[in-house]
Amino acid sequence: MKSDTQEFDAVVIGAGPAGSSAATVLAGHGRRVVVLERQQFPRYRIGESLLPYCYFPLERLGMIDKLKASRFVKKYSVQFVGLSGRVSQPFYFFEHIDHAASQTWQVVRSDFDQMLLDNACEHGAEVMHETSADELLLDGDRVVGVRAKRGDGHKCEVRAPVTIDASGRDAFAVNELDWIERDPQLTKIAMWTYYKGAKRDPGLDQGATTVAYLPDKGWFWYIPLPDDLTSVGVVAQREYLYRGPRDPQAIIDREIQCNPWITEHLAGAVQEGPIRVTGDYSYRSRYCASDGLVLTGDAFSFVDPVFSSGVFLALRSGEMCADTVHHALDAGDTGAHMFADYGAQLCIGIESMRKLVYAFYDTAFSFGDMLRVHPHLRGDLTDCLIGNLYRDFDPLFKAVAQFAKVPAPLAHGGPLVLAG
Repeated sequence: MKSDTQEFDAVVIGAGPAGSSAATVLAGHGRRVVVLERQQFPRYRIGESLLPYCYFPLERLGMIDKLKASRFVKKYSVQFVGLSGRVSQPFYFFEHIDHAASQTWQVVRSDFDQMLLDNACEHGAEVMHETSADELLLDGDRVVGVRAKRGDGHKCEVRAPVTIDASGRDAFAVNELDWIERDPQLTKIAMWTYYKGAKRDPGLDQGATTVAYLPDKGWFWYIPLPDDLTSVGVVAQREYLYRGPRDPQAIIDREIQCNPWITEHLAGAVQEGPIRVTGDYSYRSRYCASDGLVLTGDAFSFVDPVFSSGVFLALRSGEMCADTVHHALDAGDTGAHMFADYGAQLCIGIESMRKLVYAFYDTAFSFGDMLRVHPHLRGDLTDCLIGNLYRDFDPLFKAVAQFAKVPAPLAHGGPLVLAG
């Protein structure tokens, strides 16, 4: 088989939200950047609900007008439904922030990701579709690119001073380098599918993300999408979901009957497509970077999806990563130490969301109880829920600690700086 070599300023592995945002920003800085994507777009992904603070990286990418012109469902709020089927007062984003970001979207990820990738190309990024990263190229301990294989079997080497791993939950570099560290507490199973003709609430609430509770801190997501489709998934501990039949269809059908709101909203709806299953999905890489390599998005860390933080963290980390890479290239130094501040800032946001997720799953904790004692912290809690993660949340989590165990920050996630 033929092999060839190409040179770039940066190689990006993966064309999801993190990879496309990193490529767009780098191309905007005038860098020659290539994206390696093992699939042909459009392709399926889960994770349809955008947080309000996605607005800001999307604005920088030049995506807002495109989203406004899209068919995506407008999202103004998130609401919570108790085991009895009683709905909470929705968290309307416009009650907290007087900004265009207070309206966001429920997206079809195949379309959304295609839009992001097309946008990266419009900004000057190159894309190699159906090209899989097979292994990292090394010069000693330094990563100098990727050995890749195209769909036709053609092999190539793509070299650059810096390689950005944005491979998502495939976690290419983390698995090759054995850097993965799973979160010992967030070991949930998710099962999901889609329904046609499911009920939608009236007015502004028709596009709301709904989190509906199940016993033992399990929960449903309910996300309205275009074309009268609704994304519906259940997340819970393995022991809870597999307490009876192990067939995913039987499990979903059973759990629908466990929350009256879900039962009512799916009455008369028709299931579209198979049940999909994933599990044990919260993790963080031991390192965010090594010499010539930096991780971003889900390739670095993934947090339980209860608060829909995944796409925001992907977009924001891709943006942060690209700016850091640009600075490193300007300095002529893409050593791991150049990514120390990037890793530290990224972990601050991830830790805020991780603490919130831990509180959600604590059986003794209720956000309502906490806010009744500390009503002045409602704004802090809402900031966390909408993605304003890069600020001081110490007062909020000190209050949460009165009701639930708040995890200590994970010690890992910085760059791998080698001596010598």
